[in-house]
Amino acid sequence: MVMNFDDFSIRIPKIKNLPLPGEASHLKMAPQFRLEELQTARKKPRITKKAAVMALFYPDADNLTRLLLILRKSHPKDVHSNQIGFPGGQVEAKDISMMATALRETHEEVGVEPKSIKVIKSLTEIYIPPSNFDVHPFMGLYNGSEPFLLQETEVEELVEVQLMDFMDDTNIFTEEMTTSYASNVPVPAFKLNGYTVWGATGMMLSEIKALLQQVL
Repeated sequence: MVMNFDDFSIRIPKIKNLPLPGEASHLKMAPQFRLEELQTARKKPRITKKAAVMALFYPDADNLTRLLLILRKSHPKDVHSNQIGFPGGQVEAKDISMMATALRETHEEVGVEPKSIKVIKSLTEIYIPPSNFDVHPFMGLYNGSEPFLLQETEVEELVEVQLMDFMDDTNIFTEEMTTSYASNVPVPAFKLNGYTVWGATGMMLSEIKALLQQVL
């Protein structure tokens, strides 16, 4: 699905009034051990940390639509280090809303000013058991007027995904993986720019894709 950013920007506001696919879309990309963790978490009260992320769509040099992901730096004490994710991070006291968190963190991590992002839709919150975070994702448009600036302490690399690759069903597969908390388990994932994108990011991507399929 090749689509220039001008056409994408015209079509994408249609998702504002669509119902969220929600957990049903998340579960399509959830490994079995994550399903078990979520079922266990539902049975007991919990106090969670809060975070927000931004799924940012923007034009490349050829005006084709891309989605921004990042490769996080490796940190020994961070269970999500050296993984692919969206720009974003933990709520701070100064943030007036979850959207404010997503915009602030996107500015800090990749240099995009909040005023330059048109937030299109608030997506379904997702709980991440390994780090005990509730993460609230948002979708936004950025016209690409200024280059990205990496926060070197947090971001190892930009992963600039073409829309056509993201929407291509052949880029969804199952891979046997070993993580810090599970060994040799089949994991549904996206293959994007050579990276295996799974877990919470893959689950959020699944909801975004389900929405886009209705308007593109």
